[in-house]
Amino acid sequence: MIGLRSLLVLGLAGGMLAQCGPKPAPPPPVVLPAAPVKVGPEIGLTATPVPLNAADASQTAVGRFVYAGGLHITSADTSRLHGLSDLILTDNNGLEAITDDGDRFSAKLQLDANGRLVGLTDGKLSPLLGVDGEGLRGKTEGDAEGLTRLPSGERLVSFERDHRIWRYAVGADGQWSRPAVAPKPATVFPDNEGMEAITAYPAAGPDAYLVGGEEGEAWLCRLSSNCQSIAPQTPNDFTWGLSGFAAFQGKALATLHRAYDPVRGWRAQVRFLPDPLLPAAKQYPLATLMLDGPVTRDNFEGVALAAGPNGATRIYLLSDDNGGSMNQRTLLLAFDWTPPPPQPAPPAPPPRKKRR
Repeated sequence: MIGLRSLLVLGLAGGMLAQCGPKPAPPPPVVLPAAPVKVGPEIGLTATPVPLNAADASQTAVGRFVYAGGLHITSADTSRLHGLSDLILTDNNGLEAITDDGDRFSAKLQLDANGRLVGLTDGKLSPLLGVDGEGLRGKTEGDAEGLTRLPSGERLVSFERDHRIWRYAVGADGQWSRPAVAPKPATVFPDNEGMEAITAYPAAGPDAYLVGGEEGEAWLCRLSSNCQSIAPQTPNDFTWGLSGFAAFQGKALATLHRAYDPVRGWRAQVRFLPDPLLPAAKQYPLATLMLDGPVTRDNFEGVALAAGPNGATRIYLLSDDNGGSMNQRTLLLAFDWTPPPPQPAPPAPPPRKKRR
């Protein structure tokens, strides 16, 4: 959930800088296998398709990012299916997510014959456990913001307010254990602006993971050692807040950013970086998916990547409706991105003739 201080700052700054366009960039992914079976009480789901552009049905892409379907997700069985903050993909088109109220959600993606997202089934919602084996109590304990899966199958969940990272083992039945504490950055976060982004980062070791704060600060962490600062992940336009990470293709990283102001409403962008461990001066985006203007958009806080059809990279974006806030929805959008073919190297210049 976006912090109130950040929302006010972003809204004010966005109003003043409405004419300043952010600097974008895009690339590809990897899906880590998972194994959920039965993970909690079943709930019925209503997954209503949403267009890319409600005012123009002919729009099917944003630049080179082809729209692959989107859903507005609700449930008549519970009042707690709100505030979804991050997601991961699991085996057999599975999805897992965590919420601002300390719940975990799982479901199955329904894809058509062309691989487009058309539905969501097998919904389950249950409380995250605390170290005492009980559900988390209130917003201070339960405000989960980031979710990832380590190569071991363990899940890491980052929280704000009570800023911490917890490590959950997952049994053969899909149940999550009581958590253990995992290393977190040695810094002081604002109350409601904490570790929004987290992703396993196997390129740096099997126990490595990247952590990002809402203001763009970033760290490389390991279960076996302390967290180390790396280059911050912030677009050139400072009105954007960092809200998600997804590692892919070896060293590469996708970063999700969102912004809000009363004039333009919610906006989002996904930036693809070849190596987040490079110095800041060498950081550049390979490509950017920008959601602004008339396209469907909301408070996107979760990003996950998978292999799409025909060699494309599938991007899933999940929005946090801030507890069912007016004019906000829980959206799951899918895009497919195929990089342009590599350009041939320019011919070498002819050798210079030596002067006699």
